[in-house]
Amino acid sequence: MELGIFAKTFSRNSVEEILQAIRGHGLTRTQFNMSCAGLPPMPDHIELELAQSIRSACQRNQIEMSALSGTFNMAHPDADIRRAGIDRLHVLAQACSALGTSTITLCTGSRNRDSMWKVHPDNRSKEAWSDMLHSLASAVEIAEQYDIVLGVEPELANVVYDASRAKLLLDELGSPHVKIVMDAANLYNPESDRSQNDLLSEAFDLLGEHIVIAHAKDITTNGQAEFVAAGAGMVDYQHYLQLLSAVNFTGPLILHGLSEDQVDGSLSFIKALIS
Repeated sequence: MELGIFAKTFSRNSVEEILQAIRGHGLTRTQFNMSCAGLPPMPDHIELELAQSIRSACQRNQIEMSALSGTFNMAHPDADIRRAGIDRLHVLAQACSALGTSTITLCTGSRNRDSMWKVHPDNRSKEAWSDMLHSLASAVEIAEQYDIVLGVEPELANVVYDASRAKLLLDELGSPHVKIVMDAANLYNPESDRSQNDLLSEAFDLLGEHIVIAHAKDITTNGQAEFVAAGAGMVDYQHYLQLLSAVNFTGPLILHGLSEDQVDGSLSFIKALIS
């Protein structure tokens, strides 16, 4: 297991400077976002020369692009918006080889028209599931075409809101191109009468063999749930890391949900537990 970080954590004037900042913290993995190269996160077009220059910058700084962010609202109630997301996913997939990565991360979206990260009462409806599944089936066709992996991240505010729904999704798709992005903070459910550690253990029982990337952030519940830097919330990181070790996870553990001035503290926190 190697530590990495969201490239968007660092605000710089160029991709080179962002990668230098990542390397300056002793990190060798990153989850990249095309916004770091001055484009929208899901652009309509990516010049081959730009993609190759990003890969060269990663090589110069000895950083592996573990994944490329490709989140869009797969469950949006407007079919045209879902189709536009699929078209832009195709653009990202087409660029993966030149960028030097083989994984795109996704979320399953929400019926909320304003934000794919906000809960909506219709997220648990059959219609939301059907629309999301249709979007993912189209995404799988793209993944097969370009031989990439799609990392789906369960999250409470999304249609796939827990580990059981994620396992159902994997079973229904039945594709080796679909894996899981595991994030302990995302699985916190204030409505559950079970402990966070029980929910997390169940998630690993169901999904452990399918994890392609693990995320490291935290969550607080002071009146309202809020994502914070790893080590600053209620996630039992010792338990989380033990579960990752138990399933022989050797991929990247990617920090996010933190500011640049919190990076050293979170890294020290995680490294102390690993050691």
